[in-house]
Amino acid sequence: MARIDLDLAHAYRANPQQDSDYALLPLKMSFRDGGAYALLGPSGCGKTTMLNIISGLLVPSHGSVKFDGRDVTQASPQERNIAQVFQFPVIYDTMTVAENLAFPLRNRKVPADQIKKRVGEIAEMLDMSGQLDQRAAGLAADAKQKISLGRGLVRSDVSAVLFDEPLTVIDPHLKWQLRRKLKQIHRELKLTLIYVTHDQVEALTFAEEVVVMTRGKAVQVGSAEALFEQPAHTFVGHFIGSPGMNFLPAQSRGDTLDVAGTPLRATRALPEGALKIGIRPEYLRIVEANTPGAITATVMQVQDVGTHALLTADANGNKLKARLHADAELPIVGSTIWLQVLDAHTCYYRDEELVA
Repeated sequence: MARIDLDLAHAYRANPQQDSDYALLPLKMSFRDGGAYALLGPSGCGKTTMLNIISGLLVPSHGSVKFDGRDVTQASPQERNIAQVFQFPVIYDTMTVAENLAFPLRNRKVPADQIKKRVGEIAEMLDMSGQLDQRAAGLAADAKQKISLGRGLVRSDVSAVLFDEPLTVIDPHLKWQLRRKLKQIHRELKLTLIYVTHDQVEALTFAEEVVVMTRGKAVQVGSAEALFEQPAHTFVGHFIGSPGMNFLPAQSRGDTLDVAGTPLRATRALPEGALKIGIRPEYLRIVEANTPGAITATVMQVQDVGTHALLTADANGNKLKARLHADAELPIVGSTIWLQVLDAHTCYYRDEELVA
């Protein structure tokens, strides 16, 4: 295992002149030894570029990559001692499950008794002990991907194991099981794991820390709780959560905060001028008329989704969503309600960045 330090930028075109020329904007980031990380963001945000730079498949156009303080920027994946699991299964169909799992160890001349022991351990972790003698060609896509995962995990001496959206081909129910299995394997093996995904559920259930990326920039690194409660950027608030965070325009003047055209008393000291306030649908509450920190809104839609009701309302041209308890008294479409937008969970943003 290794601590990985990045201090780099990358552009696929020569002589980049502006931000849009970069696949990865300049960044400094560290992945601690033995940590479980997820790189999360929409397609094209730079996740796979970063992963390929870490693995050595791609050399950054600017800066360096260090493993435990050693500069490996020009080193190959083999020299970095990296294991990588790709989006689609990479296995040998003519080999059995056991032979596929053993292949990376045999290449490194590991003694046969150690290979047998390690293959047995990994197969047990992946619930494949009963399939070790089966040929890979006859297995379903999810079983083949489990073999790929096992081949990435079978070497105990790797610097890091990198996953590039490895559960894309897996059935949704099995995805949940494999995510739990990966988390269990991480606890047992203490490997440095870096996992690329565009699925926030995968990222938040697997990783100890999530790197949220957009347009080649890492906008926040933190735990699932930090990303949910205190998004450092409006993109994080929008991207994390289902539905994402509500945002309303605001104007700060002294101790008054004008929110979507309604003057309210500010609940904390804020910089003067134009702001945005953000509040999660989980914390947006219907309250009595004229409650401090509340604004009026018109009910547009109420959806009963079983575990909760999802309310959509219009506040002076701004759409708001609130998650309500399923057993709560639900308002009628077209009625006017009061929604509490200022409380302890409200976040404030200037130029899309969180106001400290």
